[in-house]
Amino acid sequence: MINCLNLLDSENIKYVHFIGIGGSSMSGLAEILLSQGYKVSGSDIKSSKATQKLENKGAQIFIGHSSENIANPDLVVFTVAVKEDNPEMLRARQSGIPVIDRAELLGLIMKRHSFGIAVSGTHGKTTTTSMITTIMLEAGTDPTAHIGGELDCIGGNTRIGNSQYFITEACEYYGSFLKFFPFMAVILNIEVDHVDYFRDLQHIKDTFGTFISLVPPDGYVIACADDENTLSVISGKNCNKITYGVKNPQATWTAKNITYNQSGCASFEVFKEGSLLGAVSLSVPGPHNASNALAAIAACHTCGCSMEDIAAGLLKFGGSHKRFELKGLVDDIKVVDDYAHHPSEVKATLNAAANTVHNKIWCVFQPHTYTRTKAFMDEFSQAFGNADNIIVTDIYAAREKDPGDVHSGMLAEKICEQGGNALYMGDFQEIAQFLDKNAESGDLILTMGAGDIVRCGEMFLNLRANK
Repeated sequence: MINCLNLLDSENIKYVHFIGIGGSSMSGLAEILLSQGYKVSGSDIKSSKATQKLENKGAQIFIGHSSENIANPDLVVFTVAVKEDNPEMLRARQSGIPVIDRAELLGLIMKRHSFGIAVSGTHGKTTTTSMITTIMLEAGTDPTAHIGGELDCIGGNTRIGNSQYFITEACEYYGSFLKFFPFMAVILNIEVDHVDYFRDLQHIKDTFGTFISLVPPDGYVIACADDENTLSVISGKNCNKITYGVKNPQATWTAKNITYNQSGCASFEVFKEGSLLGAVSLSVPGPHNASNALAAIAACHTCGCSMEDIAAGLLKFGGSHKRFELKGLVDDIKVVDDYAHHPSEVKATLNAAANTVHNKIWCVFQPHTYTRTKAFMDEFSQAFGNADNIIVTDIYAAREKDPGDVHSGMLAEKICEQGGNALYMGDFQEIAQFLDKNAESGDLILTMGAGDIVRCGEMFLNLRANK
């Protein structure tokens, strides 16, 4: 691993190659380097909108991994999904080419900006990062933003600005965010997750504690006062701490008189240290988004944004893709897709759905990774209380191999034991046909998961549209 903090500023680094360039974060980082005058090439297993966009901007794209793709770059960047036996990785190592991972490159890019805003937490990172980006755009700060999901107002997941503001998600997995240089660290919540890497909750809390230590003396930590784990991590830390809370009246920033419209979107009054600063209305549903918005308000106001710009930005923010994203409406049946893949996220999303006007809620859930499904089997089984009908699909393996000791049918049975109405169906087309036969006017179909479950809702919409 290369530890040179000024690596990107070296005159020897002019050509960068990305292994897995089509990934959400990798493609955005490649786009940033292209805008800064670097020569960029990269490989991926298949062509995509991301690779085509980069190719149109001047990057050289290779489909498939081969040692021949390494044509004397000055630097090679890879993701954690790329193994050491990858032919491009082997060629780079053998040739003595500097090799760094995605998180380290992101940190080096952040280091070039005076005001790096890093949004961390087990849940809500993409939405809160998107909220902050939308507000900062409204305030005219011209930020660079790097988001885990697509945001319509920036035309994708990355925006290249010309100011010293750099806004990004900060993922704790594999300690990635420990390679960042944040001026402001936002901590939304801390829970057990990524059990294939973290030993236990204490390991996670220690990692967040180290992340806080990266904030400079004149920087800020924005922390959720409603979350006990977050409070315990910031306790005793010698830093500029700003707290926010929907439930905790002792927080620096609080929300009062929260109401919800028919779409489940919150409106509330905003208080700082007990003084009323204004009122905001959201265009995304759910109580969890009221908390996310309060985090964004605290961060943006600390950066100098006015409450007028904050309120206007939040009202404009209609959500990022795959976060309670409306995919279609047919025969008065609404189809929504959401990224939730942790028990707490499932509960929050279904709570948001329950606050909307609907007949019945159909939740089509795709578990994400075998380790997460096995570790949280009991928690998942209790997370679907607000769904009238649950369909559990096959586990989306992602980076893992099937260990043979956990199956989606087991989760469906557990949900039924908890009083839920669940069944296991592995085939997306079969699920779409089942929904076509059973869903009625006024129902809400919610596809949920971090894999490719969105295709199931799209299949249902196509079936109804072609009748």
